[in-house]
Amino acid sequence: MKFSSKICIALLLLTSMSIRSQTADNIISNDSNSLGVWLLLMVIIVPLLLLAGILFFKIKDQDKDQNELTDGDNSSHYQDLLKNLNKSQIKKYFAIKNKGLVSANKEKSGLGKIPIVIALLSGTAVFSQNTKLPTEDFFQQPGIIITIILILIPILLGIVFALVKVNRTIKGYLNKGKTKQALQFSEHINTINDAELEDLLIKRESALSYNLSNNELSGTQKPEDTIGIITNISEKHEDHFLSLKKRAVQKPSLDSDIAKLILWYFGCAAFWLVLGTGIGEYLGIKFIAPDVDHSSWLSFGRLRPVHTNIVFWGWASIGMIGLGYYVVPIVSNTKIYSIKWGWIALVLTNLMVVLGSICLMSGINNGGGEFREYIWPVMALFAVALILTLANFIMTVARRTTKEIYIANWYIVSAIIFTIIVALTAYLPFWQDGVSETIVQGYFMHSGVGMWFTLFTLGLLYYFIPQQINKPIYAYSLGILAFWAQILFYTIIGTHHFIFAPLPWWLQTVAIVGSVGMIIPVVAATINFSMTFKGSWHKVTSSYTLPFFLLAVIYYFLVSMQGTAEAFKFTNLLWHFTDFTVAHAHLGFYGIITFTLWGGIYVVVPRLTGKEPPQHLVGVHFWLAFIGLLFYSIPLSIGATLRGLMWMEGNKPFIDSVVLMFDFWVWRAIGGSLMFISHLIFAYNFYRMTANEPETIDVKDEALKILEQSIAIKPIL
Repeated sequence: MKFSSKICIALLLLTSMSIRSQTADNIISNDSNSLGVWLLLMVIIVPLLLLAGILFFKIKDQDKDQNELTDGDNSSHYQDLLKNLNKSQIKKYFAIKNKGLVSANKEKSGLGKIPIVIALLSGTAVFSQNTKLPTEDFFQQPGIIITIILILIPILLGIVFALVKVNRTIKGYLNKGKTKQALQFSEHINTINDAELEDLLIKRESALSYNLSNNELSGTQKPEDTIGIITNISEKHEDHFLSLKKRAVQKPSLDSDIAKLILWYFGCAAFWLVLGTGIGEYLGIKFIAPDVDHSSWLSFGRLRPVHTNIVFWGWASIGMIGLGYYVVPIVSNTKIYSIKWGWIALVLTNLMVVLGSICLMSGINNGGGEFREYIWPVMALFAVALILTLANFIMTVARRTTKEIYIANWYIVSAIIFTIIVALTAYLPFWQDGVSETIVQGYFMHSGVGMWFTLFTLGLLYYFIPQQINKPIYAYSLGILAFWAQILFYTIIGTHHFIFAPLPWWLQTVAIVGSVGMIIPVVAATINFSMTFKGSWHKVTSSYTLPFFLLAVIYYFLVSMQGTAEAFKFTNLLWHFTDFTVAHAHLGFYGIITFTLWGGIYVVVPRLTGKEPPQHLVGVHFWLAFIGLLFYSIPLSIGATLRGLMWMEGNKPFIDSVVLMFDFWVWRAIGGSLMFISHLIFAYNFYRMTANEPETIDVKDEALKILEQSIAIKPIL
C-alpha cells in the first residue's frame, strides 16, 4: 500500500470531520445562547480530530516501517535480525534444530488486498453534510436542539467504529507483509552454514546473558574534587517527566468461567459509569445553561436521581461485587461456590438499573426519598441479587482451606448483610409515615453509603494494599477494632442530616455522638493502611495502581473527619441544604469508592487477560480524575459556605445567594468535565485490557514458527 493512498484515506477522514465541524459552526453561529449544545459539540468534534490525527501519524509510522522492510539490501537486513534474536528465540532455534531442521517451505503467501474503506468514509462525510440550515429561530427550539444531539451521538459512535475498523485493517495488511518477510528470513537462515550460524547465536546468547555492574565507567569510588573546580557534585539522578511503571506481576490465571464472570461485572460497571456520569455532566451544564432543554423527561428533578442511582447501583455496586468475586475466593484459597448465581445476580442488578432509570425519567418514583427513588418492585430485583451474592460468598468462605477468615471477607460479607437489612427497613411499609419516614430515610441514606459502599470498599483495601505492596497488613487487631467500631457508631448517625428537624432531641444528640465516635474506626483504619505503606512509599512512584489506593485512604480520612465536623449543630445549620453536601458526597463517593474500584480493576484485569493498559493513559486517567475532583469540590465548598453565611444573616433575598453561586457552578462544570473525560479514558483502558485485537507480528518469532512447521512437511526419502 503506497504512502500516497494512505494520505488520501487520512484526508478523507479529516474532510469528513471538517464538514462536521463546519456544520456545527453553522449551528452555533446563529447566536444561540445554548451553552450546553456548544459544549457538547466541542466534546464530539475535538475527539474526532484527535482520533484522525493519531490515525494519520500511525499510518505514517507503519508505512515507514514497511518501506524499511522492503527496500535496501535484504541479506544485511536479515543478518541484523539474526544478531537481535532474544534468548527465547535462540533457545527455540536450537530446539528446532535438534528435531531435524530441513529446508523451509518455498511457498510464498500472496499479499492480500486492503478492504475498501473509502466508501464507508465517504458515506460518513456525505451523511455529515448539511445542505442548508434553517433560520435562527428554528435552531433555538429545544426539541430541535435535542434532536440534533441525539443524531450526533450515533454518528460519533459510527465514525469511531469506522476508525477502529480501518486501524485493524491496516494492521492486518502490514502483518501480511511481515509474514512474507518472515518466510524469506527463514529461507535465509537455511542458506547459512550451520557452524557459522551456531557460532553467531552462541555469541549472541552470551552477550544477552551479560549484566552491567553500573560502574564500568565510574568505578567504585565516590566523586571527589580536592581542588574545588567542580562546585556541585550530586549522586542523585534527575526524574523523568514520565517514569516507567512496573508491569503487573503475573499470577496463576483463574478458571475461564469465573474470569469471564468477573470481566462482565467490570464491563457492565464501566458502561454505567460512562452513562451515569455523562448524565451528571449534562446536569452540571444545566446549572449555567438552565434552558438547554424543556423536556420533562430531561428535567433536572428527574435526571438527578437517574444520575445518582446509576452511579450508585450500576457503577459502584456492580464494580464492587465484581471485585468481591475475585477477592473472596482468593483469600479463602478456594473456588467460588456457584458461577450461575453470579450471572443471575448480574442480570438482575442491570435490569434494576434499566427499569429504575426509565421509571424515574417518566416520573414514577418512591416519593423523592434520596437514594431510594426506585419503587419497591424495581428495588426487589437488587434485593434478590444481594441475597444470591451473600449466599455465594458465605458458602465460599465456609469452604475455605485457610484456618482463619481474612479481614477482607469480614468487611465484604458484613456489607452485604447490612445492606439487605437497610433495604428491607427502608422499603417495608411499617414506618412509611410522618416523622418515622424521616428517621428511616436518614438511616437508609447514610447507612447505604457507610454500611454498603464504605464497608465493602474497606474490605477491598485490606486485600489490595498489602498485596500490591507485598507485605502483610500492619495490625490485624486494628482492623478488627475498626470493623466493630464502625458497626457500632455508623448505624446510629443517619439522623444527623436532620438537625433542627421535628425529631426528638435525644435522637439528634445520639446521631451527633455517633458521628464523633466514628473518629475511632476512621483513625484506626487510616493508621493501619498508612503503617502498611511505611517503608514501601517508594513503591507508589513505580506503580500505576498504588496511587489510586493511596488517594482513597487519604480521602477516607479527610472526608470522614469532614463528615464528623458537619454533624455538629452550628455547622449543620451553616452547610445543610447548600452545595457543601454535594461537594462532600462527591469527595467521599468519588475519592474513596471510585478510586478504589479503579485501582482494583487495574490490578485484576491484567491477571485475567494477560494484557495491561497503556501506562501513560492510566496516568492521564488518574490526574484528570484527581484534578477534576478538586475543581469540582473546593469551589462548591467555598461558595456553599458563603451562601450559608448569607442565609444565616437573613437580610438578603434568596435569589442573591443563587447569583452568588453562578461562578462556583462554572467551576463545578469544569471539574465535572475533567472527571467525565477521565471516565472515557478509563473505558478505553478497559477495552485495551480485554479486546481481542490482532497483535503485531514479530518477524523473528514468525520465522521460527515457519521453520518449526517445515519439519512436519519434510519429505520421506
